[in-house]
This record gives sequence, C-alpha cells and structure tokens, in this order.
Amino acid sequence: MNIPSVIYNSPPRSTSPIHRFIPHSPTCPLLPSTTPPASPPYLFTTDHRQRVLTQLRSKATGLEKYIYLNGLKDREPNLFYEILLGNLLEIVPILYTPTVGDACSNYSHIWRRPEGLYVTIENKGHIKEVLRSWPAAQASRIAVVTDGSRILGLGDLGANGLPISIGKLDLYIAGAGIKPTTTLPICLDLGTNTQKFHEDPLYLGIRRKRPDTEEMDEFMHEFMEAMREVFPQLLVQFEDFSTDNAFRYLDLFRNQYRCFNDDIQGTGSVVLSGFLNAARLSAAAAGTPLTEQRILFFGAGSAGIGVAKQLLSFFTLQGLSVEEARSRIWTVDSKGLITADRKGLQEHKKFFARTDYQGPPLTKLEDVIKYVKPTALLGLSTVRNAFSEEIVRLMASLNTRPIIFPLSNPVSLCEVDFEDALKWTNGSVIFASGSPYKVTEFNGKRYEPGQGNNMYIFPGIGLGTILSKANHVTDSMVEQAAIALAGSLNADEQAAGLVYPRLVRIRDISAQIALAVIRAAQKDNVDENSLFRNLSDDALLEYIRAKQWQPTTSHLPRL
Repeated sequence: MNIPSVIYNSPPRSTSPIHRFIPHSPTCPLLPSTTPPASPPYLFTTDHRQRVLTQLRSKATGLEKYIYLNGLKDREPNLFYEILLGNLLEIVPILYTPTVGDACSNYSHIWRRPEGLYVTIENKGHIKEVLRSWPAAQASRIAVVTDGSRILGLGDLGANGLPISIGKLDLYIAGAGIKPTTTLPICLDLGTNTQKFHEDPLYLGIRRKRPDTEEMDEFMHEFMEAMREVFPQLLVQFEDFSTDNAFRYLDLFRNQYRCFNDDIQGTGSVVLSGFLNAARLSAAAAGTPLTEQRILFFGAGSAGIGVAKQLLSFFTLQGLSVEEARSRIWTVDSKGLITADRKGLQEHKKFFARTDYQGPPLTKLEDVIKYVKPTALLGLSTVRNAFSEEIVRLMASLNTRPIIFPLSNPVSLCEVDFEDALKWTNGSVIFASGSPYKVTEFNGKRYEPGQGNNMYIFPGIGLGTILSKANHVTDSMVEQAAIALAGSLNADEQAAGLVYPRLVRIRDISAQIALAVIRAAQKDNVDENSLFRNLSDDALLEYIRAKQWQPTTSHLPRL
C-alpha cells in the first residue's frame, strides 16, 4: 500500500516540536493500525481555541479547570499561553489566586507529571549537582522559589507548594512576555510541620519536621551560592516563606544576589501604587492635603509590615521625613494595637510599634479605629470578615470617602466583600482587594472594584531587572515600579475613578514598569547592560515591547 509521504514528514511526537496533519483528500487511503492517529479531516474549518474554551468552561470546579489547563500546557504550550493572554480575567484566577490554593492543598493527589525542580534538605552538600540537572540551565533567567511554609493563607503545605511557583511564572509569561523556556519553578522541600501530610500515603515530600534556624541557614546559603554559579544570569523571586524567614532571607541576600521577595516588596509596591491613586481621590473629596492621610494596618505579618514599609514612600514623596511618615502608620495584630512596651514583640513588628500611646491595651479593632481615626484601613490578616458592618460604617462616618483595602488572599480569607463595603458606605468606599471581585451595581450605579494584584507589579520588575542585568533589586527600583503603575491609568480608567488600570492591558503596563525599573537601576548604578543608557525613553520602551515573547500556534491540537 502506498501511504502518502505527507504523513511521515515530521519525526515522532517525542522528538518533534511541530506536528503536521493529514490534509483532507477523498483519495487518501486508510492508515494501517500501527500508524499514529490523524486529525479529523475538517478540523481546519473549526476554531480550536473556542473548542478548548468550551471544554474548560464545562468543568464544574476551579480545581478541575486547573487540572485541565495543566494538561493543555503540557500538550500544547503555545495554545495554552494564547488562550491565557486572550482570556486573562477568566484564567488568571484559575492559575493563581484563588484556585491555586486548592491546587497546592491537593497537589500530592492531583500530581501527573514533573513540572518544576525540587531541592530537598537531603540534598544539602550537593545542591549544585541537583540544580545542574535542570535541562535549560544556561537559558534560565528567572526562578520563583518557595519552601511551602506559608502558602497564601493556607499555612505550611510543604512540598505541595510547587504550584505557587508554577502559577507565578505563568503570570510572568503572560504579564511581561518572559519566554517560557527561561523560567524555573523551584520548591525547597525542607519538611513540613503539618502532621496530616506526614500521615498522607500520597504526600510527595520528605516526611520530617522543618529544620531549625541553624540548619535552614546553612541550606539557604548553599542554595543561593549554587544558584548564582549554575544560573549566573538568573533573577530569584522568593515566594511564600514563613514571615520570619521571608524577612530574614531577604535581608541576608538582597545585597549579595539578584533577588527579591514578592510577598514583601511586590505586595508593598502594588499597594503603594493603588494607595497613591486612592489617596488623591480621598483627599480631593475631603478637601485635605495628602500629608494628612492616616493609615491603619490590620495584620502584621511579612506582607503587612512589608506593605507598611513601602507606604512610607507615599509620605516621603510628599516631602515628609521617614520619621514623620512612620508616625502616620499604625499596625494591629491579633493582640490589638502594636505598642513598643508589649512583651515578647517579634522583631519585624518593632519598626511601627507605637511609643505615643499610654492608655490600656487596645485589643479590639473598633476601639483602635476610634483612637486613630484613620483615613485608610488595610487588611492583610487572612481573617475572613474581619471588617464587619460596624467597622466599615465607622470608617464611613470618619471619612467622606474611606479607603478600605482588604488584601488577604484567597477570597475565603478576605476581610470584607466588595458588595458589603459598597452597601455599608452607601457607595463612597474606595476599594481594592487582593482577590478578584466582579463589577457590582448599587443604587443604579455601576462600580468597578480595584484589585491590588501583585501581577500588576512583579512581571514588570522581573522584566526590567532581567533586561538591565541589574545585579541587585534596589528599593528605588521597587518604588519606581509603583509610581509607574500608578501613572499608567488611561483616560477612561481615570474617568471611572479606578485606582488600578484594567488587567487586560497588562503587557503594556509591564513594559512601562520595566522602563521605570531599568532607569532606576541605572540611577543606582546596579545595571550591567550599559547599552540602554544611550537610548531615549521612547526607544527603550519600543525595545522592551519587542522583547516580550508572544505565543505562536496553528490552533490545531497536537497528535
């Protein structure tokens, strides 16, 4: 039997990046049973992207959709990223918060194939060899590294934390155009203190308690030095380390290696950006200067204190000193208002601990609000519904337009829902959350919620750092990223009173942020790519956009 040669004009699937299909022909003979299956003859006349979306939307739960998209990325990565870019608002919440929390919690049970790199505590002493096993070592430009010890608000998930690194890198690819083959998801499997995982027969990680500080420090120093040697051009983003370790390793490594912590610096930067725009709206409504903003934080973990430190920049940008700025920020944890005389106060909480309060301990948030009279209430507590009706109405009674940012992820841990915040403030609230909420109608008016999504910031910081070849990520680079984001709203978004631009413009936003990051790196003299210094802003922005990776696909499934 003569089989048309077109059937065999590409190697088998395992070695071929391109897969050809049999064109429709009435004379084409039937294939023997040993031949790989062909595509349906009229597949070319259909829109396979729409087929994929229909299949995705048929799934009943977010976790099922996550698993489906994971399989699509394995089978047809270009189509996966094209679908992602074309449907950001629908798919980002599946790949990242809130659904990625479910994926992490269940990862040992839904695992299907290797997706990233595990480095275990047992690898101590030869971490370099483990890193060299990654097939794209020289091409790697960015790694997201977690130890699984504080995944979102879900606690210590151990080796189940890898999807957080995978999801974050998908957002780098979608948001900034980082090339997929240059990304490296890493989970440091150092054990877990969550007993149910030790008892789970399907748990993928090492079954031991987490190391003490000395053992962990030894591991981290070896890991970071090995990363620099094996991946000399790599940017490391730390993700979801426990609060104390998040601050500890950022402080230890930020001036030695090309790294940053998104929970601390990224969250702080994106909130600073939203707050710059929110404060302008609030101050204009009240007829007060921006310097009179008073910010109360509910939640004093790594994210809360990191954001608070970043918001010092809001006041220093208005001409205040750091001490004056610090006096306008209050922090509250589970024990109440944080004061310097509290016994056993954790180190990271001391910076904002108040020395000017002499009364009895203020343990209730409502009492703290009555004392502070804040213009802005920010939640990073992971306490669901912490901003009760009484709290929100109290904020509205103190402010013409109260700023309320419930920033905890996922939605199940959010301090207040958008619809409630609108109702309890009669529509006056300036709102931004950590998780997505839908557009809501209230009293016949359409309200569009802000989302303080780190996706606005970290892709641009990553892209700017990579292109400039900055040897460190400086405070100025992070601050300028926030300012660039705040200034990226177009006329329509400003007219709608938004505090963040619409996410569908993320590629353009990330390019603008990358430009600001590169210029800040140059000013701080940490850039190693000196060629950019000779380009105008317009020319550099054009270059950045040209470097953003775009998926290419035939829209046909791979055989």
